Amino acid sequence: MLSHVYVGITDFQRAFTFYSALMAELGYPLKFREPENSWAGWMPKAGGRPLFLIGAPYDGQRADSGNGHMVALLAPSREAVDRCHAIAMAAGARDEGKPGLRPHYHPDYYGAYFRDPDDNKICICCHDPVPASGTDRPA
Repeated sequence: MLSHVYVGITDFQRAFTFYSALMAELGYPLKFREPENSWAGWMPKAGGRPLFLIGAPYDGQRADSGNGHMVALLAPSREAVDRCHAIAMAAGARDEGKPGLRPHYHPDYYGAYFRDPDDNKICICCHDPVPASGTDRPA
């Protein structure tokens, strides 16, 4: 359904460092990095699409966040959601919702929410049921 998601940034190196740590945890390899053009992109392990891109706004104006948009990145496990949230917080993100179940979306929805250094709202989520030997934390 999606070709790519593009998140506007104001400082390439800061954003690249921030998102590189998250993408590494999620297992998404870097497809390209062009600091001279202020953009970079990651792809699924198998290649192809969708791509997650960061870059300066096309119109040359300052990147700013809109109200109501959010990018949700798929995590391979609930533990990866927890780790990504911790990585983001350590890198200066602003918490918008600690990791936990959100049964009002569906019974197995486990997610965390934060704002990146440019104030973009990001979600990391896992839709898989909890493994039989695992435990749940309430939202």
